[in-house]
Amino acid sequence: MPVKLHWFLPTYGDSRLIVGGGHGTPAGAAHSDRDASIDYLGSIVRAAESFGFTGALIPTGAWCEDAFITAALLARETTSLAFLVAFRPGLVSPTLSAQMAATFARHAPGRLLLNVVVGGEAHEQRAFGDHLDKDARYERCDEFLDVVRRLWTGETVTTDGEHIQVEGASLATLPNPLPPLYFGGSSAAAGPVAARHADVYLTWGEPPEAVRDKIEWIRALAAEQGRRLRFGIRLHTISRDTAEEAWAQADKLVGALDEETVRAAQAGLSRSQSEGQRRMLALHEASRATGSWHDARSLEIAPNLWAGVGLVRGGAGTALVGSHGDVADRIAEYAEIGIDEFIFSGYPHLEELYWFGEGVVPLLRERGLFDAGRVDTAPASIPFLGTAR
Repeated sequence: MPVKLHWFLPTYGDSRLIVGGGHGTPAGAAHSDRDASIDYLGSIVRAAESFGFTGALIPTGAWCEDAFITAALLARETTSLAFLVAFRPGLVSPTLSAQMAATFARHAPGRLLLNVVVGGEAHEQRAFGDHLDKDARYERCDEFLDVVRRLWTGETVTTDGEHIQVEGASLATLPNPLPPLYFGGSSAAAGPVAARHADVYLTWGEPPEAVRDKIEWIRALAAEQGRRLRFGIRLHTISRDTAEEAWAQADKLVGALDEETVRAAQAGLSRSQSEGQRRMLALHEASRATGSWHDARSLEIAPNLWAGVGLVRGGAGTALVGSHGDVADRIAEYAEIGIDEFIFSGYPHLEELYWFGEGVVPLLRERGLFDAGRVDTAPASIPFLGTAR
């Protein structure tokens, strides 16, 4: 079955090197060399649309720009691309969130996807005025999404929950179609909430066997609710004409890092309460302990799966590295175990999108793994495809 492809928008800035920051880091911590202006982000979303991508993920947090406002501005830069808007339930009321989504859906029908981010860093949540602990945040999220979904179906909602209380809430305009909910979370508290509410369950890029286990876990919980979910994965990518060129680029990225930069980033990320972040850190723990991380290939934790990005970036910390054929092979492998949607990024995000779009996308089309977008116009001359399969 064909997969869906999404790209990531670096609303904190971009660079030819790994941009530090991300989940678990304070505002202003992400260093970048390229401003995340609407003009620049617009060039990324237009390119993603031209390659047939379904959507673009816009992150949320103190370390980046507001996702909903960014999506609203970029919607006029494209005609069909959807925006996977990350938001945090509980920072605004469920009624207002449902209304915001309905308004966006009215002006850009079918182009809103919502990424539910409960929040894994207590210190960042407190900065937004949220003092609940992690388990309580998932409980609130459950109540919050229940209200939102009921409002979207036209109900007038009154509820007096443990965390959410609304009285006589309703919407003047209902979203059509309903925005699908994307939901990530690796902790025990996350699973049941995802099973009840998510349309797509997201995981960061772990080795295939770990991803298979996570899919089976969520699939079983969803079955108990009488539901079936789709599954997505968040990864970076370094795709080149040959594997040697791709790994040379990975070496360039880690070569720009030093011990103090990595140490400081890891100290900050270790504060995270996120189980997913803990699992990301564990992927390169041995290489950090021995100092072997200076050699990019020492961070290859599964065929073509590289943990180097997570040395300094919070959240998604792994990349698919190799020839265009290698990367297509790994996408096929994840698809085989149940991944339906892929959210990619790379440094810089615009240039890496073109490497992927011109090198990997045609191979996915040939294999029947991707059929979205314009299939009648091949990219201009791609002589390297013959040697990069």
